[in-house]
Amino acid sequence: MQDRPTIDELLEAVAGFLRDDVLPNTQGRISFHARVSANVIEMLRRELGSLEEHYASEWDGLDHLLGVEPMPPGLANVREGLLARNKQLSERIQKGDADPGPWRNALLAHLRRVTHDKLTVSNPQLAAEG
Repeated sequence: MQDRPTIDELLEAVAGFLRDDVLPNTQGRISFHARVSANVIEMLRRELGSLEEHYASEWDGLDHLLGVEPMPPGLANVREGLLARNKQLSERIQKGDADPGPWRNALLAHLRRVTHDKLTVSNPQLAAEG
């Protein structure tokens, strides 16, 4: 959809409703599920807002570790490509390529960066601490 409200605006409205209207007026199981739902929606908002940037960064890091490969068009294709490339990365680690040396240092830097990007989506407070 290209018009307003945007996806982010819709998600923000639902999260706000849960946080501002449902949570203060419920308790127990319903309150718990409303809080979880609001947190999930906020996580989706963060993921949608950073998905392309995080995918590109991860792809670039894998290019440095595995060799350059053109990133395919379309997010679904990129996601599939990242899964395949991460499988290749895992195979290299299993073969011992991550034993001490310069490739290991590059690998650890890549894994820290990718993990940090994932934390900015799932738990931004924890990401800010590190």
